[in-house]
Order: sequence, then C-alpha cells, then structure tokens
Amino acid sequence: MNICVVALGKIGLPLAVQFAAKGHRVIGADVDGETVRLVNEGTPPFPGEADLDVKLKRAVQAGLLSATTDTAAAVAESEAVVVVVPLFVDAAGTPDFGWMDSATRDIARGLRPGTLVSYETTLPVGTTRTRWAPMLEQWSGLTAGTGFSLVFSPERVLTGRVFADLRRYPKLVGGIDEGSARRGTEFYAAVLDFDARDDLPRPNGVWDLGSAEAAELAKLAETTYRDVNIGLANQFARYADTVGVDVTAVIEACNSQPYSHIHRPGIAVGGHCIPVYPQMYLWNDPAATVVRAAREANVAMPGYAVDLLAAAYGDLSGAGVLVLGAAYRGGVKETAFSGVFPLVEGLRARGAVPYVADPMYTAAELAALGLPPHAGEPVTAAVVQADHVEYQTLAPADLPGVRVLVDGRRVTDPARWTGVRRVVIGG
Repeated sequence: MNICVVALGKIGLPLAVQFAAKGHRVIGADVDGETVRLVNEGTPPFPGEADLDVKLKRAVQAGLLSATTDTAAAVAESEAVVVVVPLFVDAAGTPDFGWMDSATRDIARGLRPGTLVSYETTLPVGTTRTRWAPMLEQWSGLTAGTGFSLVFSPERVLTGRVFADLRRYPKLVGGIDEGSARRGTEFYAAVLDFDARDDLPRPNGVWDLGSAEAAELAKLAETTYRDVNIGLANQFARYADTVGVDVTAVIEACNSQPYSHIHRPGIAVGGHCIPVYPQMYLWNDPAATVVRAAREANVAMPGYAVDLLAAAYGDLSGAGVLVLGAAYRGGVKETAFSGVFPLVEGLRARGAVPYVADPMYTAAELAALGLPPHAGEPVTAAVVQADHVEYQTLAPADLPGVRVLVDGRRVTDPARWTGVRRVVIGG
C-alpha cells in the first residue's frame, strides 16, 4: 500500500514508521519544514520514543518512508490517509479546530476516488460524520462512503512506548458506513501486529465498534475515566492529610481486590490527553457533573501543593523555591498542560521567588517557555513536580540550604532526606 500520515508528531511519526516496517510505502506530511528535513535524514525530531531512532533510520534507508510539506501531493499518491493533527481546547473547553480544518482541506484537495481516510486525533462525538465528511466532500468533489471511505480510529498509545502499545491494545475502528468500516478494519489489520492476550472479551486485533460515533465516544470515555479516577484519588489524598493517614497504603489495600482500581494522587495532571479530553466530553455532555467535578479537583492540585509547602515552611515571602521538573511527566520532554506553570504562578502569588530545573531541558529552553531557570541561586525549599528517574536518588546535598521538600510525585527516597522536612500529598 501507499499510505500518507498527516502530522509527524510524537504519535504520527511512530505510526508512519510502524506502517513502513510492515513493508508499505509511507509519505509523512507535516507543516514544519525542519521536522520534514530531519525525518528525511532518518533522525527523530524529538527525543524519548523507544526504538524510534533505529526503526526510523531503517525505514528511510529502505526507501519506505519519506516526508514532505505538501499534504495534498502526498495524499494524491496514497490509498490510505491517517490523520494525527493535534486538536486543542481553549480556556472555556471549546475545541479549536483550526489546525485540523486546514489539514482536512489539504487532504481533500489531493483525495482520489477509493481512498480511505482515517482520523486518529481524539475528537468530540459526531465530528467525523458532521464536520470532516462534509468538508472532505466540499473540497474533493467526492461523496463520503461511495467516493471515499471515512473512519475514526483513536490512537490509544502513550508517548515513549508507542510501538509496544500498538501491539498491546486492540485497535478500535468506527466507520460512517459499513463499507468504510470494512476498509478501515482491513487497513489496520495490514499495518499493525497484536500481542496475544487472554484478558480481553474478544481476541486482540482490530475491533469494529459499529459507527464513528461509538469509536469517538470510546476514546473520550477511556481517557475521561482516568481523569475522574485521578480526581477521586486526589480527594482521598487531601482528606488523608487531614486525618494523618498514608493514602498510598490505603489505595494499595483497596486495590488488592478486583473491584477497586484507584489511581495514584499527584501534584498535577498534564499532557495532551487527560486534561483535554474530559473537556471535549463536557462539550458534548455539559450535564456531566461527575466529570466536571473531577476536572476541577485535578486543576486545584498545584495550588494545594503550594499550600502544603507554606504550611510546612511558613511565610514564603522572598523564599527561593526550586520546582523540580518542567515536563508534565517523567522521562518525556513535553510541557503540555504541565503543573509547572500553575506552580510557578502560585509560588509567585505567595511572594516566593521560584526557579525551575529539569534534566531534559536547558536553561535557554526553560526561559523560552517563560519559566525561570535555576542558575545556582540559593533556594530554601523545593517542590518535585515531575517523576523523572533522576529524582529517585536526589538528596539534601544536591540542594544545599533546602529546609522543606514537597514531593508531589512520591519519587524521592525518604531515607535520603533525614534532616529536611519532606512532605508528600496524602500523608
């Protein structure tokens, strides 16, 4: 097959590499010229994705993967188009379709009869049928379902382990009609491999959910579940702090039977997925009070961490406070919706002087993000915001002068912090 992958980001590029590894010819389309240049050289444009460097170079050298900034031309050469363009929401939770609209128009201009178009970007329910189908029809002159096939098939992978997750989890597909669903199912069966699993209600592989709407809802439901679960865990942790209980021991005990799956509490919920997709769900279903309450609980956690620091330290006015971790989670060089931003803002509101350090970012990169890099200034308190593996061996000697440590991820070793007050969320 000839396949076009639109947007070569942290999901799109590994997908393109996966398709090429199955022997298909893949053209990656991206609006960023530097990304295109690096991909054509066989160099990953971002760090941290397991095996991407080796697999990308192999695909490029084999002549199975190339990249271009001309999306319409790439689509015109392809039998299948996979779209992984980001979709964001604004402060009010309203989706911003700008980038995806632009990409969809470019796709339509190159669309040929019989092509399969699959959207993998997480979408509000109904978007594939009511937004993308009419737009593709308008700009291509073809009819959805008869002139071209159209499906929604959500990505279900975690950055850093995309190739493993592609094998691990069933691939969900929903078409705008039966013919589209059949084409989508056949396509993904030809480009993916699946691990054998005996813990699923049906064999691992490609699952046709019956409609694009069902597939859209499945992705929103599984990610919203995580946000709600974390919100509940965070509320348990905050109550545990008031009664002197270690919430980690409580959660471990609860999860020892099969009906409880409480997640871990923490200082923030970040990334492109969990903070965003519940807002898309709420856009569809504004009456979902449980979802709204969980989102509000999670948004409040960085402020709660600042409260814990102030309670343990005292007046923060003028205090140098080092925030450890700009990334939204350990091992990933990404700051989307990271807790570092509200933490820095909250510390400043208390009169503290915040600094930020992260093993994955240079001082210049932090400054470009609007974060104050730490250049050796004296600090008397620290807050762990990201669970980088480097922090597992962190000790007071690494932070001379620190009197209080708030570990928002429980990643530091308590045995190393004798002589310094170490505070965790949830006792």
